[in-house]
Amino acid sequence: MYRSGKASIGKMAEELGYSMSEAIDMLAGFGIESPLRYDDYLQGFQNLKEPEGMLKR
Repeated sequence: MYRSGKASIGKMAEELGYSMSEAIDMLAGFGIESPLRYDDYLQGFQNLKEPEGMLKR
């Protein structure tokens, strides 16, 4: 379902009880590349560190 675009990595991880990184690793094990780039990861990490309400949009 993920490959066909019917489910997100986040939704898949939630349904399986996995963290996002575990879900991405599982997909990689099946030969499915993550659409997340390292820049995306760094931006998400930066957003977590910013005070609530100060997130970049």
